[in-house]
Amino acid sequence: MSGFDRTTFLAGYGFALDAFQRRALDAIDAGESVLVAAPTGSGKTLVAEYAVARAVAEGGRAFYTTPIKALSNQKYADFGRRYGAGRVGLLTGDNSINGDAPVVVMTTEVLRNMIYTGSAALERLHVVILDEVHYLQDAYRGPVWEEVIVHAPREVRLVCLSATVSNADELAGWISTVRGPTAVVVAHDRPVPLQHLCAVGDRTSERLLLLPTLVDGRPNPELERLEAEGERRPGPRGRPRRRLFTPRRVEVVERLRDEEMLPAITFVFSRVGCDEAARTCLDSGLRLTTDAERARIRAIVEQRLGGLSDADLAVLGYGRWLAALEAGFAPHHAGMVPPFKEAVEACFVEGLVKVVFATETLALGVNMPARAVVIERLSKFGGERHQLLKPGEYTQLTGRGGRRGIDEVGYAVVLWSPFVPFGQVAALAASRSYALTSAFRPTYNMAANLVRRYPPELAHHLLNLSFGQYQADREVVRLEARLEQRAATLVRLREEASCELGDVEEYRRLLRQAAGPAAERAPRGLIERALAQIRPGDVLVLPGRRPARPAVVLTVASRRGGATRLRALTADQRLVSLAAADFDEPPRRFDQIDLPRPYAPHRPSFQREAARLLRALRSVPEPGAVPDRRRPRGRGSVDHPVARCPDADRHVRAGVQAERVAREVGELRDRITTRTESLARHFDRVLRILEGWGYLEGWALTPAGERLARLYHECDLLVAECLEHGLFDGLDPAGLAGLLSCFTYEHRSPEPPPPPWFPSPEVRRRWAEVEGLAAELQAAEEEAGLPLTRPPDPTFCALAHGWAAGEGLHDVLEDEDLSGGDFVRNVRQLIDLLRQLADLAPDPATATSARTAAARLDRGVVSASGAVAVAAAAAGSPP
Repeated sequence: MSGFDRTTFLAGYGFALDAFQRRALDAIDAGESVLVAAPTGSGKTLVAEYAVARAVAEGGRAFYTTPIKALSNQKYADFGRRYGAGRVGLLTGDNSINGDAPVVVMTTEVLRNMIYTGSAALERLHVVILDEVHYLQDAYRGPVWEEVIVHAPREVRLVCLSATVSNADELAGWISTVRGPTAVVVAHDRPVPLQHLCAVGDRTSERLLLLPTLVDGRPNPELERLEAEGERRPGPRGRPRRRLFTPRRVEVVERLRDEEMLPAITFVFSRVGCDEAARTCLDSGLRLTTDAERARIRAIVEQRLGGLSDADLAVLGYGRWLAALEAGFAPHHAGMVPPFKEAVEACFVEGLVKVVFATETLALGVNMPARAVVIERLSKFGGERHQLLKPGEYTQLTGRGGRRGIDEVGYAVVLWSPFVPFGQVAALAASRSYALTSAFRPTYNMAANLVRRYPPELAHHLLNLSFGQYQADREVVRLEARLEQRAATLVRLREEASCELGDVEEYRRLLRQAAGPAAERAPRGLIERALAQIRPGDVLVLPGRRPARPAVVLTVASRRGGATRLRALTADQRLVSLAAADFDEPPRRFDQIDLPRPYAPHRPSFQREAARLLRALRSVPEPGAVPDRRRPRGRGSVDHPVARCPDADRHVRAGVQAERVAREVGELRDRITTRTESLARHFDRVLRILEGWGYLEGWALTPAGERLARLYHECDLLVAECLEHGLFDGLDPAGLAGLLSCFTYEHRSPEPPPPPWFPSPEVRRRWAEVEGLAAELQAAEEEAGLPLTRPPDPTFCALAHGWAAGEGLHDVLEDEDLSGGDFVRNVRQLIDLLRQLADLAPDPATATSARTAAARLDRGVVSASGAVAVAAAAAGSPP
């Protein structure tokens, strides 16, 4: 807290805090984690900046994580201007800049990887900002948020920023359960009120109608009347004709201009539609900019696109794009190369571009507020069919409407459509329901990292702490939290029960013998429950042996019908199999040893080391009766060294309490295993595949498993399997890039892909083997009841090979139905995978080839797309 003053920090903002911001800052000052759920543009970023500033002032570090690289680049630029480029770092798949800085911006995946590898960068880490945390419901990348929340060091505070969700209390309750006190701060009111409008064309009116969607919180009756009256009317020559029609794009822009509702973002759920919209406005002769604005636009474009050659610009359609931009219109979508998108963003933020036609990806993260948001259609293609927008999606899109400190009101305009009844439009505008659901599932890479970092019990425990399990069965999470607390209590009691003068357990046994004869054989059920509580590493006294012989438990297996069987090892390396029938009384743990790592109980070397550790233990007591629940007799009644300890009674009481808590811990474990275990079952199926495919031996990673644990990719196991089969060995850099692209590219067009082209018969042969392994893996997954790994796709092979071989952008894309942005994105993903392969490949020649291929791919438009935002951010200076 030294050197940090809240008043001084806030003075730089020049406006009074909202109530939700004050509550969030109070929680940070109190040392709590915090979840802030508030509308887009309401000022959540101020809370994150406050947490960062406080961490830096305290001499610690702050990590700001985002779901997408574009947002990471933007935040890097923002913090660079605030703190100076030398004190801010950036870590994404594209860039690694100043990673030791006090403030580091990164994608969430980078932080997850740091946690799994135990990176030294986590030292002195005070706070982590999880921006757009509602992204955890994304099917593939969302689980990364949950991994970070569960596995991040416990002393690190989290500041989670989310759009308004209807179950924020549930999310905060989960975070509190797994990490400790977490304040939930929810704001529903927007700082700039949002007016919902419906734009409709009426053939009886000279102007486009722009009417409120809601009146007093209910559907506008005028629009309901218009829709009812305008279904059909006689047209020329007596043919029926609709009275109402969907407004045209130019007409909408002109009306927004006349109503002073620009700048605006128009969401068009099609890349082609975005490009066509900008061209239509340009071809109509519409101009929305002044001479001075056009000059400034050209200056920004030259700065942002300076790294692209004239030849590349020609391929990318630079001329028409620049003409539209200077007229005040621009598309914005993933099909554009990043320098083009970033130039559009920079111009829009300065108020130079008046209308941006964007896909819904713009609604995530990138700071581009507008006075108005227009939604052309309320349905979008979901991969198989068109679906109506969900309330949360509508809220996310319209959240851009209204600029704080500039606009008194923001606008959300929906274009009327005959395919979506007005009642559905009004229902979306009125809805506040946006429930966040978990997409968490154990992946092969996650399973390998859990095996590498934790023993079996703890790995399953951590899975049960996920938000996915919390939503599936909150009781399991509460039980897991209780188990964690009682297990800690058990450790403390056992420490209190320890005495330097002698064995307290032996002393207690003598006290029980002095109190009366030993108990008769215990019920079978009691013995079974006690066996179920035994864990690998526990040291037991073997039943029926005289003198007493200790054995360390190596494995615990549950058989059909709930029976438990132990496999134990004696000090002379004899293996013993034990079941309930072998015991006359419930077995109790005499001691515990830390089993060797890695955990490989079937290996002779592992067993030799376990036996050595067992021999190093102190003397073993005779098997005794069940714990005595009565008050122990006086110290003088038994001749034992512990009786001479002044704290003997305290030791004995702690031992009795420890026995009771141990039973409670066992009961908690039993309750957990009898409840919903969907994630645990999924995890166990993943483990079975990994073991069957040679990545695990028992609960230990093989060398192949160690490589899998460091491979972060959607097709992680398939890529790892190809690596183990040597399918990447012996290829030149261009050929390797072509083959590896089948894992990073996915053909998404409804049109069938062109026939694949391979640079050589050898690459074609390797592809056939890759395809065979993929089919084999999918068959194993189908049999195990697991989601199927996405099949590899060779469509991009020719492009990847050509670019890695040095061909120009025109030559690579000349006959391809692929946008420049898609090409760049796929190449950057391929570069990331090649760099991972360079670090993982056991064959040095393969590692060198992968590294060379990555370097050859990172050139021209691809290199400029990764560096342009960094160059702009580095120019920032301290305020």
